[in-house]
Amino acid sequence: MATKVLIVDDEESITTLIDYHLQQTGYRTQVVHDGEEALDQLNNQHFDLAVLDLMLPNKSGLEICEMIRNQGNNIPIIMLTAKGEEEDKIKGLNVGADDYVTKPFSPKELIARVDAVLRRIPRSDNESDLIKFRGIEINTQYYEVFKNGKSIEFTRKEFELLVYMAKQINKPIKRDTILKDIWDFEYVGDTRIVDVHISHLREKLEDDPKKPTLIKTVRGVGYKIEG
Repeated sequence: MATKVLIVDDEESITTLIDYHLQQTGYRTQVVHDGEEALDQLNNQHFDLAVLDLMLPNKSGLEICEMIRNQGNNIPIIMLTAKGEEEDKIKGLNVGADDYVTKPFSPKELIARVDAVLRRIPRSDNESDLIKFRGIEINTQYYEVFKNGKSIEFTRKEFELLVYMAKQINKPIKRDTILKDIWDFEYVGDTRIVDVHISHLREKLEDDPKKPTLIKTVRGVGYKIEG
């Protein structure tokens, strides 16, 4: 079955453009123009990805993203914004967006972003569904994480980062490398979004997040998971 994408923007010219090019690439699509309607669709239907405008009537893209993440919905989200300011992009990523595209954009760029985000979703390979270390168990097929047998909830981006690091256990990974591999773009040398997500992982996995023993800072380099 074709991948289904929800397109949310209040500008009909934008949704028509995105809708046409996604369908031409083989995606199934559904279009809505209102924040409340988008939230209703995300809560009641299955989508494989959402293209979500930042500025929407009734509820903003930021509000929608934060609400569905708090509900445990880990659908990949690409945020659309007409603003080029760095802080707006960081806000979107901090509330759980997987990527962003700044208007005006080319259809080819958006399709490339959609393809890239979907490629980064952990897939089952029947041999390495489970990753285990120091009381942590990660099931990459069912997006589950357990610590000492207790289930822990993660956003999709947090889960993706955890899997990425766990597959390179004991290996120091540079912040810039994490930024490029997980967010798939160079963020003008600003790695704060990496630090924020590392902090989220520590809050959920460490016995004492202020004195981490699992996710370690490697001075002058970045981070590593110690197995």
